[in-house]
Amino acid sequence: MKATDRSFELNQSSEMDFSENIRQLTSTRNVVCQVKDSDGNLEAQDAGTLVRRLSEAPRREIEDLVGKLMTFLEKLENDGVRLQLDIEEYAKLNQRVMQLTTIVVDSVGKLPDPHRN
Repeated sequence: MKATDRSFELNQSSEMDFSENIRQLTSTRNVVCQVKDSDGNLEAQDAGTLVRRLSEAPRREIEDLVGKLMTFLEKLENDGVRLQLDIEEYAKLNQRVMQLTTIVVDSVGKLPDPHRN
């Protein structure tokens, strides 16, 4: 996927999240008007409910982001382990190639010189 495509998807997703947040806040403002008592004060229980309702969406979003970050962290750790193993395997193979090269050079040096006869 191209970086520009990914950027477009992220921007589009962010705009949808932002629109959803605005909708939730607007509906919550209407709830605020409904939980006032006859003197225009918020009732304690209703205020607590309101705070929970207001914090629910951001809390879910934070939990979702933390979950995604944990997934990325796990992938990063797995990729790091895989890269370390690949580097170690490459070093072993490189050492073997060097040994084979030495054997070939030594063997070629022991061959009879075709120009002597």
